[in-house]
Amino acid sequence: MVVGSNSISQNNKRIAKNTFFLYIRTFLIMLVSLYTSRVVLRVLGVEDFGIYNVVGGIVAMLNIIVNTLSRASTRFITFALGKGDEEELKQVFSTVICVHLLLAGLLVLVGETVGLWFVCNKLVIPAERMTAALWVYHSSILIAVITFVNIPYNALIIAHERMGAFAYISIIEVFLKLLVAWALIYTAQDKLIAYAVLLFVVQLLIRIVYGYYCSTHFPECKVKLVWNVQWVKKIFAYVGWTLNGSFAIVGYTQGINILLNLFFGPVVNAARAIAIQVEAAVVTFVQNFQTAVRPQIVKSYAVSDMLYMHKLIMMSSKYGFFLMLLIVLPLTLCINPILKIWLEDVPEYTAGFVRIMFAVALLWPLRGAMIDAIHATGDIKRFQIYEGTFLLLTVPIAYLALKFYHISPEMVMCIYLFVELLTQGIRIWIVLSKISISYRCYFREVLYPIGISSLFAFIPLFLIRMTENEEFSKVVLYMAASFFYALMCILIFGMKRTERIWAFNYIKKLV
Repeated sequence: MVVGSNSISQNNKRIAKNTFFLYIRTFLIMLVSLYTSRVVLRVLGVEDFGIYNVVGGIVAMLNIIVNTLSRASTRFITFALGKGDEEELKQVFSTVICVHLLLAGLLVLVGETVGLWFVCNKLVIPAERMTAALWVYHSSILIAVITFVNIPYNALIIAHERMGAFAYISIIEVFLKLLVAWALIYTAQDKLIAYAVLLFVVQLLIRIVYGYYCSTHFPECKVKLVWNVQWVKKIFAYVGWTLNGSFAIVGYTQGINILLNLFFGPVVNAARAIAIQVEAAVVTFVQNFQTAVRPQIVKSYAVSDMLYMHKLIMMSSKYGFFLMLLIVLPLTLCINPILKIWLEDVPEYTAGFVRIMFAVALLWPLRGAMIDAIHATGDIKRFQIYEGTFLLLTVPIAYLALKFYHISPEMVMCIYLFVELLTQGIRIWIVLSKISISYRCYFREVLYPIGISSLFAFIPLFLIRMTENEEFSKVVLYMAASFFYALMCILIFGMKRTERIWAFNYIKKLV
């Protein structure tokens, strides 16, 4: 079945509308989050900030099923919605809820036994802060459980492409976190404990909001919980193979975090936490675009419209990369003065970590498109085996380099970048053959334009060096100049003539 031109036009308009909502959400969240991070870092101090991130990060190791079920839930719900089978959609959603409740209990069991032992016996935490660290840990487990139970509701909103609601609820969440940061300034209690408990309260409130919205807008959300054995088997079979990739996520995120803690202490964890937060902020811009596109990729595959699916995948890869380049280049050029203005007291290694994470961020659009494509097919066994195996190399390689060659923290992050590059090549190799896109076509439409554009765009990084003491006006000038320079490189080297004409006409229309 091939979707008609009118339907494609409506889909494109829906993607544009949803992307707009998500970008408004991102802009507000980023501004508030950056300010919140500054307040929290100043109030908690570098050591407590590092403790929060390394202890709270342990829960992410227990959260591997959360990440797995999130994509599984979205895929099954969106696929059923794309087929237009209301009865199947009700059964899928009901089963997904039951599975999440069951596994949330498993998460608590593992977290309060193995995870608790690891925090008490293996992490490098000052003895006088252990009580506060345990408060952080237990609060983080409760937050993980709430997030776990909330996944099917998020998946339902995304599948129905109600990104406006998704944006509004996220904005409420980030402003509540801002209130938490302000409350820390005035509390007389232990600030690290207060921070952990208040974040739990925020997540509980947001969970109630999501549940209310879904129950009042989507009929399938009101069905009774049913343990459908057939769908449970399908979901668990899907989850079983995705677990390999989820363990890999632990390896190249929290595994590195733990290694840095063991070899360098919590202060380096604070620097990496800031770098991860900056990366998350810029990556969100592209994730928003790809979140708006993802339901259409799954639905087009569900109705066997492969041409439209191919177009969406290559478009989200190429233009997602260009969008990331426009953000990353100015920030990389001016990162030292930006960190100084933002944080005032910048932890050691932060600037180097941020630059490396920006390089990783440039891979996110290509990575996201491949993952969306393979999950749309549902045949993820081979993909997960290869991707997970390669990503898991990060931790043992970093550990051996730290133990025998005493490498710096920056070199640990460079190992992470190298493994990500290698794994992206594996993703492209597997996915393109699976969805019948030729390698030559992908190179011509995606890799060549982004490669030649990047080659010219990054020239200023080798010519200009900015210190942390640069004047604010100079920073703004250099960022603006590098943004427009990167834009010109994209227009000249990265876009076809027809694409440039469309872009210029669109700009004229806006003016």
